[in-house]
Amino acid sequence: MSGEWSRRGELLGLRRKDIDLMHGTVRVETTRQQLRNGTVIVGPPKSQAGLRTVSVPPHITLALAKHLDSYVLSEADALLFTGVKGGPLRVHVLQKFWDRARRSIGRSDLHLHDLCHSGNTWAAATGASTRELMARMGHASPRAALIYQHATEDRDKAIAAALSSRVESAEVSHIRHNDSSADQLA
Repeated sequence: MSGEWSRRGELLGLRRKDIDLMHGTVRVETTRQQLRNGTVIVGPPKSQAGLRTVSVPPHITLALAKHLDSYVLSEADALLFTGVKGGPLRVHVLQKFWDRARRSIGRSDLHLHDLCHSGNTWAAATGASTRELMARMGHASPRAALIYQHATEDRDKAIAAALSSRVESAEVSHIRHNDSSADQLA
């Protein structure tokens, strides 16, 4: 299965008990895959690395809480995303609503997996290490994480500014140390 299928499967497999609003995390431990012939397979992620807890950016927590209150049954095993009749959300229904959403913003070129790519690229731009990205994405090898660590001009400028900040901090510390030593001699 492609990466898009597995990430979509993680999304469709999320249950109320996987969300911890107090700690701002989502636990990925179940996937819900729909094969081309319509067969639905529910089980763990395809690798041990896929079993993980991911921190949710704080600005998303409120929307997640509202979604839980408005659309998710109170049982721990209740699915986060269901169809109109309350059953498990099927892939073709998710795709129908995704198509509608992307057309409404004039971006019919976007794929659902582009959300994953964007999120991982932004995570890499924060300075996350390859190991941190691997854990967040649920990958066992660094190959996928390295894809998202492509250099950007903005990130390169941030690195240069951070280097200058370290040098300036060291210079200030050195000047203070020298001033202190001079005061002690006087």
